[in-house]
Amino acid sequence: MSIKPKIELRSRHKRILEYIRESWGKLAVAMFCMVVVSATTAATAFIVKPVLDDIFIKKDERMLFLLPLAVMAIYVLRGAGMYGQEFLMHYVGENIIRKLRENLYDKISDLPLSFFQKEKTGVLMSRITNDVNIIKNMVSTAVTGALKDCFTIIGLIFVIFYRDWKLALLAMVVLPAAVIPIYEFGRRIRRFSTRSQESMADLNAFLHETFAGNKIVKAFGMEPDEKARFFDKNRSYYHYEIKTFRIKALSSPVMELIGGIGVSLVIWYGGYGVIHGTSTPGTFFSFMTAVMMMYAPIRKLSRLNNAIQQGMAATDRVFDILETESDIVEPENPSPMPAPPHTVAFENVWFGYEKEEPVLKDIDLEVRPGERLGIAGTSGGGKTTLVNLIPRFYDVTSGSVKIDGIDIRELAVADLRSRIAVVTQEPILFNDTIGANIAYGKKGATREQILDASRAAYIYDFIRRLPKGLDTVIGELGSRLSGGEKQRMCIARALLKDAPILILDEATSALDAEAEQLVKKALENLMAGRSSFIIAHRLSTIVEADRIIVLARGGIAEQGTHKSLLETKGEYYRLYYQQFSETPAENSQDSMRGAAE
Repeated sequence: MSIKPKIELRSRHKRILEYIRESWGKLAVAMFCMVVVSATTAATAFIVKPVLDDIFIKKDERMLFLLPLAVMAIYVLRGAGMYGQEFLMHYVGENIIRKLRENLYDKISDLPLSFFQKEKTGVLMSRITNDVNIIKNMVSTAVTGALKDCFTIIGLIFVIFYRDWKLALLAMVVLPAAVIPIYEFGRRIRRFSTRSQESMADLNAFLHETFAGNKIVKAFGMEPDEKARFFDKNRSYYHYEIKTFRIKALSSPVMELIGGIGVSLVIWYGGYGVIHGTSTPGTFFSFMTAVMMMYAPIRKLSRLNNAIQQGMAATDRVFDILETESDIVEPENPSPMPAPPHTVAFENVWFGYEKEEPVLKDIDLEVRPGERLGIAGTSGGGKTTLVNLIPRFYDVTSGSVKIDGIDIRELAVADLRSRIAVVTQEPILFNDTIGANIAYGKKGATREQILDASRAAYIYDFIRRLPKGLDTVIGELGSRLSGGEKQRMCIARALLKDAPILILDEATSALDAEAEQLVKKALENLMAGRSSFIIAHRLSTIVEADRIIVLARGGIAEQGTHKSLLETKGEYYRLYYQQFSETPAENSQDSMRGAAE
């Protein structure tokens, strides 16, 4: 099966602009504030000429009164503009990041299981946290600064051309030279930033694995080895970060050198004009002020471009996820879901995680309403894969899975899954209360309904003994519960959902013998009238199933009742014998026959 980015690669710049466009009103006001800041910066340089020529040279008292008021007005406007653009751009930036993070989580949540098998959890977490924060820095700070500096440069260019166009042309000679390092440094920053973000994602994945598996790390005394692996990954991240900052550190001196060349040319040519009377000191210093103020934002553009390139590298990684296509496709016009109970049928089903290596081959199977189907076979035989096709965790490679004669690919995924309850081999619980975990998937469940489900799953007595009862928080993945308690909570969750199709994937594997017998009684009531699929390594859990199929080498090797399969002495007989007999098969046929009876 294939999950891959879309071939049509729309510009990531345009995709970011789509997010920006949603806050266009506030962005427009912010840009107006930037224009105000840039205009007041240009006005500061412009006012130098009348200050020098009218006050200090001509000694005009009227201008001595008016110009300070003008300066105050300029700085009041400048302060208001700076506040407006700073607040509004950060507001827009945070809003964009909020939506981007929500869309990213929304997309990841909707991708099929095959995606999660290929991606590391820590890497996905890094996309939502670290990468999105880098984009936030780009949108809120770098883009804001770049726009403001561009407006400032435009305003100051107007001032220098107004003061002396010949001198302005000389000052502009160095601008093309400034573009080259901005481009080159930005290109390298983006490359190293991508590798740095990948290293951080790898580091997060490592931390997630070792923290989640800390018990095993300690049990096997692997702390020194895990520390060494962490140090190695951390040094890799450090290596790329140093390369990134080396380029950042180099960009400022290069831009300073280019700016210094420009200022030197202006001093030489402008000073020559003042000495020979073709220009006034006020004109020269007004021009010089504008040039000095203009080169500062030009130098800053290099640093801001570096931040933007880092953000674009993060954008690429984020949109790699957002543009990933799921191979579980919703039908355009879904068929209505039939009323329960349901018949589930596999018709000539082939499936492989990789197309050239089928896991299931030519499966033909029908499970009628109320039928309890036991599924046996060796590990890796395809038992879990088979039942994972029913809720469309995966889609068949060929053939079809049907519910009441309707191909499940013609049903809305949400409708399909609403009719299925699953209890997995590994109990999956959340860091919430016991009540919330049991009611997971059953919105609006009453407290009494939750308690009824807990009684049916034989976990009520355990809950009743807890000081907070259903309101007890169970810790991450139910870390405060025993294996049997966690499994019974998962069974209670399935009981409460009350779905017409039931999938039990080693549902009793974590229970002791006594608890298993109690839960079996609860499951008997639960499975009544439902199409039930019971996967078992411990064959005692499917002895009373209406029918048992044995999967071997991707196909159904045999099927029948427990008794009939023992009598045929085939694959099921061999599996049963391995679990329940310690004597040679030829010497234990009587005991087997007794077990069958």
